[in-house]
Amino acid sequence: MANSAQARKRARQAVKRRTRNVAKRSEFRTILKNTVYAIEAGDKETAASAYKIAVPVIDAMVSKGLIHKNKAARHKSRLSSKIKALG
Repeated sequence: MANSAQARKRARQAVKRRTRNVAKRSEFRTILKNTVYAIEAGDKETAASAYKIAVPVIDAMVSKGLIHKNKAARHKSRLSSKIKALG
């Protein structure tokens, strides 16, 4: 247990941050799944619109430090290439 006032405050902040990060990470995964499901359905227009929604969310995860920029680039690249392959 935290003994100093500073340590207690840092513990409170850590709980808040973890809660926020868990929610954002869940949103990130949901957005990715929605895009993947649209791709698997074979509907290029739906997949493209889901991808347009996903890109800003993925970029926000990078700016908040929740995922690495290379991981974000990898996800965007793979989704984009799958959508183009639907052609």
